[in-house]
Amino acid sequence: MEEITRKSLLYKSGLGFWCINHVQGCSHGCRYPCYAWMMAHSRGRAETYADWCRPHLVANAEELLRKELGRMKNRPETIHLCLTTDPFMYGYPEVTGMTMCLIELINSFGICCSTLTKGVVPVELADCQRFTESNTHGISLVSLNEEFRKKWEPGAAPYSDRIGALRELHNYGCRTLVHIEPYPTPNIIEQDLSELLDVVGFADEVWLGGWNYNNLVKQYPGYRDFYSEQSAIVSRFLSTRNH
Repeated sequence: MEEITRKSLLYKSGLGFWCINHVQGCSHGCRYPCYAWMMAHSRGRAETYADWCRPHLVANAEELLRKELGRMKNRPETIHLCLTTDPFMYGYPEVTGMTMCLIELINSFGICCSTLTKGVVPVELADCQRFTESNTHGISLVSLNEEFRKKWEPGAAPYSDRIGALRELHNYGCRTLVHIEPYPTPNIIEQDLSELLDVVGFADEVWLGGWNYNNLVKQYPGYRDFYSEQSAIVSRFLSTRNH
């Protein structure tokens, strides 16, 4: 895996939370399209999508983060991994290894971590001697149909692998999350959201979000009403589960 170096790592995102991206690019090759790729392309960081799908590890990430956290007077309560790449990139043990080291480093400063992946979360994250129990680990999952995944997320982990690994962490007592976004409209794939919720209902948190930056969604009549209906399904599911 190729490497790069950076001058800084930790930053506060436009969404208001602190995060790090210790990899440039992502091998998952999502075709929604990938918002991170669009931003990188607009800023001249990647000429083609093929370039973006050849990830580069930030070799000095641990050194940078240690220095940045060490000189912060008001440290954040939580740091997110990652906003523009994947912390457990499928098929890249180098990325997962660095992610684990960075989480351990962040926790050593008394800061919690949140992660979100289309890869496989490692069970080692349940080691409470190494990591704080306040971390939250999540997967991004919008379907159970593997043909859909192969078309839209060709380089990401199979859905069953994602779910199985997250469930194992949950069973060990880790806080878990499932992020159902970008959820497709029926003209893209016919599916029942309730079936997906039944499979991932073990997670502590479940979020739903629409599909942006693709005109296919707007071609579905009443797509706004559709998303309102799906949001109501999630709300009812969570309300019933919590009682």
